[in-house]
This record gives sequence, structure tokens and C-alpha cells, in this order.
Amino acid sequence: MKEDLLHFIWRCDKLQGRPLTTSTSENVVIKNPGTLNRYAGPDFFNAQIEVGGQLWAGNVEMHLKSSDWYVHHHEVDSNYDNVILHVVWEDDIKVFRKDGTQIPTLELKHHIAPTVLEKYQELFQHFNPTFINCEKDFAQIDSFLVNNFLERLYVERLEQKANLILDLLQKSNNDWEWTLFVMLMKNFGSKINGEFFSQRAMQLNFSQVRKMSLDLKQIESFFFGFFGLLNIEDCKDTYYLRLQKEYAFLSKKFSLHPPLKKPGFFGLRPTNFPTIRLSQLAHLYHFHQNLFAKLLRANQLEEIYAIFKTETSPYWESHFTFGKISKTSKKKLSKSFIDLLIINTIIPIRFCYSKQVDINSTTDLLSLISQLKPEKNAILKGFKNLGSSAENALQSQAKLQLYNNYCLKNKCLQCTLGAHLLNRNT
Repeated sequence: MKEDLLHFIWRCDKLQGRPLTTSTSENVVIKNPGTLNRYAGPDFFNAQIEVGGQLWAGNVEMHLKSSDWYVHHHEVDSNYDNVILHVVWEDDIKVFRKDGTQIPTLELKHHIAPTVLEKYQELFQHFNPTFINCEKDFAQIDSFLVNNFLERLYVERLEQKANLILDLLQKSNNDWEWTLFVMLMKNFGSKINGEFFSQRAMQLNFSQVRKMSLDLKQIESFFFGFFGLLNIEDCKDTYYLRLQKEYAFLSKKFSLHPPLKKPGFFGLRPTNFPTIRLSQLAHLYHFHQNLFAKLLRANQLEEIYAIFKTETSPYWESHFTFGKISKTSKKKLSKSFIDLLIINTIIPIRFCYSKQVDINSTTDLLSLISQLKPEKNAILKGFKNLGSSAENALQSQAKLQLYNNYCLKNKCLQCTLGAHLLNRNT
């Protein structure tokens, strides 16, 4: 038994038509259950409840036991002063407001239809899922309902990613170019070096990057040195020595401090080595000043691909690391890598910008991501095994959101699909 079942019962009118009374035998009539609150404060806002013939407007709080009111210290929290009804599974103690008046309590355990509890127990207790709780029933859910929910989930995912962007904007005094730079650094660093790259990038004065990007030699040596890749003692390559010399000058000029660690190489494919990614990023910023503005104007997918059509310096065509020759090959950003940049950086930052300037671009962004191929991973394979393949990146991103934020946390009754399954035949 969890509180989310009480929320589900309350907001889905499972008490409709049942004679309800408080613990003090006053009749209860639910005129309006209110709006579910997923944040701090009472569980439902702006409810309208008739108690003992008196109509009240205010908030509703829910607990498994009445005594949880005191366990959670609501008696000293002013956010709960306007609670007009305490809805509980078991009423084990009287609850009072700060002014000493008793809060009406509605106990639910004798009012819930057995079919609701049976469906709930079946969903959570009666079998061990190999992937998600509703895996036996997932394929039976109407595809129209699923697709609509996936679109909402993707927007929810964008909202979450926007929080990181807003935090970066606050730190940079609303510098969108710097914010984009930090986000790109995180993506170019991949899972192994992404956090290190972004944290290191946040220590930069981006005006310096703007100036150095005019000179390819400077920006490339700056990136390699700033991220700790120019301290190899036995490398005699002319290209390496030139970078090292240039960075020594830049380091003194801008009073740069060496990083506390070096980027990792282990576990990465050679095309993802930090040496390759930093050279590509240096070329990107050299050939595209005001990158944020350009990406903001790029409304077609091909325009974005054209901007990121970048490669490395000639040295890296025959190297993956300094001083070690490899088979010669051009090392351009792949289409699949650019797609990840679009998914994880470009669309989220454009979404956030649109919200700040009060422009509704959601439809355009949904159209953009729907043109991208879905990612491939174990989670998406799990949904595919249930008969629900992701047709595009919107659906794959939404299913990752569904799995990580609902399925994995057993928030089935906060999920439209889980609530639908529990609602059937109850």
C-alpha cells in the first residue's frame, strides 16, 4: 500500500456514489477533488468538499495513517494551514490544526472496492516482472493512448533538461553562447569525460574562447592544454611541440591553472578519444563564430548537419593519440554523433530559449526530433520485446523518460498507462 493509490482513488472518482463520513460521523460530499500537486505542500489544491452540510474550499492532504501528519511535522508547517480534509487509509489518531481545531478525517479502507485492490496488488505484488510491472499488459494498451502519452513524456524530459540550462544561464549572467559551449563540451566528452569536460569548461572566461577561436592554432592548443593533454614528456612530434609552445604562452597570458585530472581514454572507441573530439570542437568554433545564433536560425535538419560538418586537423588523420601513427582516415563528426548533439543539446537549449522569450516552438521541436532515428540501448530493447518499438528519437527519448522516471521508481499510478490499466474493470 502506497499513498499514490490513495491519490489514484481520489482523482479518478473511485469514491463516487459511496456514502462517506468523517471519523466524527459527519457526511462528506466531494464536489471537486482539486488538482494533484506533485511538489511540496498538500497533495491536492483547490478542492471543494462538503463536510456536515458546510461547503469548504481548500486543500486535501493524504497519508496511509493519520499519525503521519505529525511524523511529517505538518502541524508546524504553514503550507498545511488551509487543509480542509485529511484523507487516510487508516485513522489511528486525531489531527489538529495550529489553532487547536480538529481537521476532518476521511478513512478509506472500508470504502474501496475489492476490484481496485486486486488490480493494484496484481500490478505490484503478484508476479515478478523481468522488465517493468505492466509488461504482461503493455501490448494491450491502445496505441493512440500510448503515443499521446509519449509526446507528453518527451516534453517532460525537455523540461527536466531545461533546469540544467537555466542553472548555467544564471551562472553566466544569461550568456547563451557560454551555456551552449558547456553543453557541447559535456556531449563531446561522452560518458567517460563529459562531466570533466563540462566542469572544466565552466571555469573558463568564455570571452577568451571567443577571441582565440579566430585563430585555429590558438583555439586548438588552448583546448588541448586546458584539458590536460599537453604534458607528455617523450613526444617529439612537430604538431605536438607547436601546441605545447602555444599553450605555454596562453597559460601565462590568461593565468590558467592545470587541471586536477586528465581525460580518460579507457573504454572509449578511438573516434571518441578526447584528442579527436577536442580537435573537432576547436574546428567547429573556429569556423562558426556566434554558434548559438546560427543554431537558433537553423530550422531544417540539413542546416544543422551542415553546421556540424567539421573534422580534425590533418595530424589526426593518421593519429588517435599524440606520437602514435595509425591508419589514415578522415575523422569527421558522424551523422549519429550529430543526432546525439541535436537530441541532448540543441533541442533542449532551443526549447529553453523559446520559453524565455515567450515563443511557443514546441511543435517545431517535436517535428525536428521526430525526423531523427531512435537510439539503441537495453531499455529500448526491453520495450521492443513488449511489442513497442520506437519509431523515432522522440519515442525513444520518451520511453527512456518513462522507464527511468516511472517504471524504475514504481510510479505506476502517476503514469497514464499504469493508471489506465488499473482503471479497467474497476
